[in-house]
Amino acid sequence: MSVETGFAVVGLGMGKHHCKAIDSAPNATLVAVCDVDEERLAAASHEFGCQTYKEIDDLLANDDVEVVNVATPSGSHTDIGLKVAAAGKHMIVEKPADITVARIDELIAAIDAAGVKAAGIFQSRLDPLNIEIRDAVQGGRLGRMIGVHGHLPWYRKQSYYEGAHGSWKGTWAMDGGGSLMNQGVHTVDLLQWIAGRVTSVMGMFGVFDHEIEAEDQSVAILRFESGALGTLYTTTCAFPGRDQRITMYGSEGSFVKREGALESWKLLGDEDGEQEQDMLGRFGDKKVEKGSGAADPMAVSFDGHTQIIMDMVEAVQQEREPMISLHSAKHAVEIINAIYESGRTGRAVEIAG
Repeated sequence: MSVETGFAVVGLGMGKHHCKAIDSAPNATLVAVCDVDEERLAAASHEFGCQTYKEIDDLLANDDVEVVNVATPSGSHTDIGLKVAAAGKHMIVEKPADITVARIDELIAAIDAAGVKAAGIFQSRLDPLNIEIRDAVQGGRLGRMIGVHGHLPWYRKQSYYEGAHGSWKGTWAMDGGGSLMNQGVHTVDLLQWIAGRVTSVMGMFGVFDHEIEAEDQSVAILRFESGALGTLYTTTCAFPGRDQRITMYGSEGSFVKREGALESWKLLGDEDGEQEQDMLGRFGDKKVEKGSGAADPMAVSFDGHTQIIMDMVEAVQQEREPMISLHSAKHAVEIINAIYESGRTGRAVEIAG
């Protein structure tokens, strides 16, 4: 195998970030892109000097492509992924892996049968602050977990849901939902990745300020396997769009973070404040360098995507599994679909372990 690993990107909406990430990652080469939009293809060819395809089958016949990044509408991820696996190529799948657990399981089974590697896009797990927080929570430094809360007050214009590339958004069939499944899935994943599995939910959702099929606002109560209770709020109605905020507290301490910055870190055992000063010195009161998608989905930084590309290159060349498996990416979709079920039935929904 050559030093360079050849990548292709299918879908040039969010896929543009994948192209930039591949272009900036060491030992990765963007070989080709695929989209039904000829203008998007021409723009990608001009910027990256890559080959272009309108048909996925034609792209998969290219022997220089070793990894395919699937960045098509969420409800099509498994359909594309099944073809990628059948072609014997590895893949990176945008969030969510698909819009139902059954479809994700179908894709995982095909990946296992083909013996290829697959990674999900949950780049927040690679943020040094989030890694530090997870280690602290799972290491018991905050004591017994009591409260786990995520707040995502984002904003999207009506035009976001319209046009040739927007009409699938906010639909049940292809987006799997609205503010919760599309925008909120990263927050849901981060809560469960840090604090552990969710075992039951109660939720409510509705359409408040857009002409769309699925919800533009949701609220939920979460019960975690640890016994902690949590709350989750997502919206695309909060003009002009505010930062994600996560708060967690246990019997021995608490923290508050806004986007990529730590606002508060307090531990009962840290009497001299040394740990607090260290954490705030490294992660707090500094300008967040990452782009935020609070008001503009295309403002999201692609740095996290670059790290996922780099991890896949190493996984392929070292014959190991990627850090973010599709199996680990599945629980966020389980939680979200349980919230939708609860909102429709008015009852608490249990999530099987």
